[in-house]
Amino acid sequence: MSDELLIIRKENKIFTAITEDSRIVQLQAEDAEEKSSLGNIYIGKVKNIVKNINAAFVEFQKGQTGYLPLSTGQCPLHAGGKDYKEGHVLTGDEIIVQVLREAIKTKPPALTGRLSFPGRYMVLVSEGFRNSVSSKIRDKSARSRLSEINSKYATEEYGFIARTNSADASTAEITNEIEILVKKYKDIINYGKHRTVFSCLYSAPPAYLTSIIDTYNNRLGKIWTDDLEIYNNVKTFLLESGSMLAEKLEFWDNSHGKIEAVYNIPKTLERALMPKVWLKSGAYIVIQPSEALVAIDVNTGKAVSKKKDVQNTFFKVNMEAAKEIAIQLRLRNLSGIIIIDFIDMEDEENHRLLMECLRHEFAKDNIKTKLIDMTKLGLIEVTRKKVRKPLYMQCE
Repeated sequence: MSDELLIIRKENKIFTAITEDSRIVQLQAEDAEEKSSLGNIYIGKVKNIVKNINAAFVEFQKGQTGYLPLSTGQCPLHAGGKDYKEGHVLTGDEIIVQVLREAIKTKPPALTGRLSFPGRYMVLVSEGFRNSVSSKIRDKSARSRLSEINSKYATEEYGFIARTNSADASTAEITNEIEILVKKYKDIINYGKHRTVFSCLYSAPPAYLTSIIDTYNNRLGKIWTDDLEIYNNVKTFLLESGSMLAEKLEFWDNSHGKIEAVYNIPKTLERALMPKVWLKSGAYIVIQPSEALVAIDVNTGKAVSKKKDVQNTFFKVNMEAAKEIAIQLRLRNLSGIIIIDFIDMEDEENHRLLMECLRHEFAKDNIKTKLIDMTKLGLIEVTRKKVRKPLYMQCE
């Protein structure tokens, strides 16, 4: 069964849900009125340089300061068009920055001087980013084709990352998108040369539109919404970007029942905000996010009741939990450092199979998720890239 993307408006929130095999596996909420700054590009002013952490704090909106690391070899563009030399960003400088990560609790927004413009197939990255192909594309001929396209269009000023979707796209579709991205980049840079500090040079699309861009091409079957304004916004966005996904957009007919009821969105949201998740076997997992990390504990619950082969039961529960944990990370948008405490197993082969299962399930995530290793205490370490706030904070 193909995946579906659902967009609904509920009170003051817009919810975006992605289904796989009729189950919601990703859910995000955004304020319908208050626009996020994530992905936006501003002319910021350097307030101060902190040498011991090699970073600058840049005021990019009046009263809003972000964190700009200087250790990544970035050379932010001067608002007047002059390039800085690496390490020569000074207090008072006016530079072009992009919001890389939203503010989370006590942490300020993360900024970057390396601008990026994502398309469905390609991402344009400034500062001479030459050539890259998604690691999820394994086919050698596809990687070679995409590398050739990248090399043809990359310059000293910008380069391209071929996204997973590009593997199934034609060369004409990819090159057409590249031309759109290059024009967008050049227009923004030229515009920025003549603007004043705190000017917003580029506003990123709302989260529900970027969800469409990020969804894998070969998996998405339908895009549904029951809101006329959202429908028109999505249709315009897809037509302007030249996306074939415009054919998959449909307006929901309420004669089939309300979309949120048919897909059980309220119940899914309620469960996604609870710490305990029950598994079919009778076992359960407990998910506890904190500011430092996310702790996940797997418990046998009722799964070991009257079972003789306890080790085999432990293995089955752990495998079931691994698949569910991968979904819960996406569903709840949990990121950063994640520590998982599975049920102890004696067989080393079972440990290996568990790790393989996790790698396979994490590969389905469009946000970079990395399985690090198992500690001496038997805890499994995972990292997931921080982009947006976790779901429980989006719903506050």
